[in-house]
Amino acid sequence: MACAAGSRGLVLGIETSCDETAVAVVGRGTEQLSGVVASQVELHAKYGGIVPEVASRRHVEAIVPAAVEALDRAGVSGRDLVGLAVTNRPGLVGSLMVGLAFAKSLAFAWDLPFVAVDHVLAHVYASFLVEPRPRFPFLALVVSGGHTDLLVFENHDEHRVIGQTRDDAAGEAFDKVARLLGLGYPGGPAVDRLAPKGRPDAVDWPDPRLDDAQGRFDFSFSGLKTAVLYHLKRQEALGRGVCVPDIAASFQARVAASLAGAAFAAAKEHGLTRIVIAGGVAANSGLRREMVDRAARGGVQVFIPPIWLCTDNAAMVAAAGYVRLARGERDDLGTSVFSHS
Repeated sequence: MACAAGSRGLVLGIETSCDETAVAVVGRGTEQLSGVVASQVELHAKYGGIVPEVASRRHVEAIVPAAVEALDRAGVSGRDLVGLAVTNRPGLVGSLMVGLAFAKSLAFAWDLPFVAVDHVLAHVYASFLVEPRPRFPFLALVVSGGHTDLLVFENHDEHRVIGQTRDDAAGEAFDKVARLLGLGYPGGPAVDRLAPKGRPDAVDWPDPRLDDAQGRFDFSFSGLKTAVLYHLKRQEALGRGVCVPDIAASFQARVAASLAGAAFAAAKEHGLTRIVIAGGVAANSGLRREMVDRAARGGVQVFIPPIWLCTDNAAMVAAAGYVRLARGERDDLGTSVFSHS
């Protein structure tokens, strides 16, 4: 990998696709030297969700201090870097613009190459930052607030989508159900905390996984969310109370079983024995347990990053960017941002 020859291959990663301002230093795409995340969770909690304009303004305030801290923690300066990597898609356009503009400024000032990175693909590279690291080929299940995708990775250059959600993403469904149950924001962690107090078989929810004769593994989480809404309305009309922990536990169990079932079925169909799980919902205890249990029953190795690498972070962006930088690739100062991949 040419760009890192004779060096530590240090890349500064920048992530501002949503509501986390993150900066990290990673060596050779596998060694995280530092990672700083300035969270906006408390800021947006009072609104029950992310307010794009508020998020982008907070990124402007937080990004320089985050970068200074990330470099200080790693004990390096701009002179030690081989390049920069920044998320430019998909995400909130205003938030993405802050990170990209900052990366371009540093690249110009320090005379360094920079590359733009797809946020969804970056999540997959979180698994390359810890041991054991996945070997190609593998199946990747990327689940977050905005994405639910199944991808086959042949190598760093070749990947294809074989399944995705047709409406709500899994994380979005968690947030909406949490709101229905009065659990607050963010919904995923709230449901996960409550689920152990309920019965996972309390309600038989519809399966969000869709059957497709064309061999795709797609989902529809909007219907599952609506099923929860109708169940609550029915119980209210009948004058019955609901056990909120039971709703949380059974909803989480259905989502975990559907995601894991699709991932293992897809891996089998495509002759793959390795599955990488990535994205914020990969931090969910029910999904992690379901994947590990299924892997133990037969022939598939599952790679799940530690929880701090599942949520949005800049180390995964730097790891993904290193691959392109190491090949001598770079993007120019005219590079833009996109709300979708």
